[in-house]
Amino acid sequence: MDAATVAGYFKDKSILITGSTGFLGKIFVEKILRIQPDVKKIFLLVRAADTSSAEQRVLNEVIGNELFGPLRENYGSNFYSFMKEKISPLAGDIINENLGLESLEILKLSKEIDIIVNGAATTNFYERYDVSLASNVLGAKYVCKFAKKCANLKMFLHISTAFVSGEQEGLLLEKVFQIGETLKEGCHLDIAAELQLVESVKAELTHSTNGKSEQTEKITMKKLGLKRARQFGWPNTYVFTKAMGEMLVGHFGRELPVVIIRPSIVSSIYHDPLPGWIEGTRTIDSIISAYAKQTIPHFIGADHVILDVIPGDMVVNAMLVAMAVHWSERGQVIIHVTSSQQNPLSTSTMLDLMYRYFTANPQTMGKNGKVVKTKRLNITNKTGFRAYMFLKYKLPLEVLHLVNTLLGGYFSQYYNKSIRSYRYFVLLAKLYMPYAFFNACFNGTNLARLQTATTQDQSKEACVLNFDPKSIDWEYYLYNSHIPGVMKYAHKKM
Repeated sequence: MDAATVAGYFKDKSILITGSTGFLGKIFVEKILRIQPDVKKIFLLVRAADTSSAEQRVLNEVIGNELFGPLRENYGSNFYSFMKEKISPLAGDIINENLGLESLEILKLSKEIDIIVNGAATTNFYERYDVSLASNVLGAKYVCKFAKKCANLKMFLHISTAFVSGEQEGLLLEKVFQIGETLKEGCHLDIAAELQLVESVKAELTHSTNGKSEQTEKITMKKLGLKRARQFGWPNTYVFTKAMGEMLVGHFGRELPVVIIRPSIVSSIYHDPLPGWIEGTRTIDSIISAYAKQTIPHFIGADHVILDVIPGDMVVNAMLVAMAVHWSERGQVIIHVTSSQQNPLSTSTMLDLMYRYFTANPQTMGKNGKVVKTKRLNITNKTGFRAYMFLKYKLPLEVLHLVNTLLGGYFSQYYNKSIRSYRYFVLLAKLYMPYAFFNACFNGTNLARLQTATTQDQSKEACVLNFDPKSIDWEYYLYNSHIPGVMKYAHKKM
């Protein structure tokens, strides 16, 4: 199966995409329009008050993005007319029954849709529990229930994350989650009970605060999410709720052709169409951005730990090929789109490339353009990190607190700001700790099967749909594309 054959599956087909304003969503929309201009229609479900607002949001956040530059250049003055012909924005939300659409609209769509790509999610590790449940759990359920109404459905593709595996060690298989399954032995997960718990806690908060403390509710919901995740064996709210979402897709989509894509840490585009392009800051990118400013001389981790990273365009290419290979197949297929088994990247390699890049390309700060001297990032184990944080920050803050008290609160504003920064940094370290000491490898059997099904050559056409982790030259990619891309597209927006 070559690129032209894969593209052929999408000719004259109508696709519903959720999450199109996200990083992978944009890459997917652009790729479909580029490799198959004869796609019938792409419906983009976006949060908006009405159709006009939805159209404006898609214009601003999707097709107006620099990622669409090659398409814009190719179509010239006909670019926007082509986009208008192919893209149909829908004002709705996956957190609502029927996706927030009117009954007549649902009926019409159910007769048109051939493919559904569910990529909408909240990816914040420390998100409010109610928000994560709504988007990552109920959202998956509602999209799946809509899919069951689509008479011509050939494929339902759901984007999850490889880290639904939690903190398990060893070789992690492409295994389906069963309803109620947890990562902690002896525990059973009742999703309905979790939803009821959230409503109960929120009702109690409303009663105790007379509905006046939004900040209290926000903090309580964030803490509740982490508490419940850890109770059932997951390290954070994000991966916990994504696992629940997979359970519901498996339960409600039993009779559907379902592919669940589990990427690892998604990084910038490797090859096509804009090397280094990225939006937002992924797991490793927040470290790169902070290191550029030399604001984190110390962090938690270990040199030998493998960072499972996969470029965004490779994830999308794997999605496209997976849909073609498993076209109309009833049942559920899990595919790890990861690199740790086939082409591992060590923490030490990543840190060395960061040091080399910023030594050769020093950053400047402030109005005077002061050059930031690049030093190697020291990483340490949990005990060493705690000791460092105590001596470097906690102890001086305790002294400052004492002085502030003796001086009648003279340093209160500075102290409060400093303690908030300290607590946030400690929380960040705790959230990233499972990945800093990740001691597992994702099995890639199903990804390998996709590779077997595709033409293996080095032609330009083959590169358009390349998703082979073994083809990644980590040194070249990180130094010449990814790190510069983070600085150009993500760092400037932080």
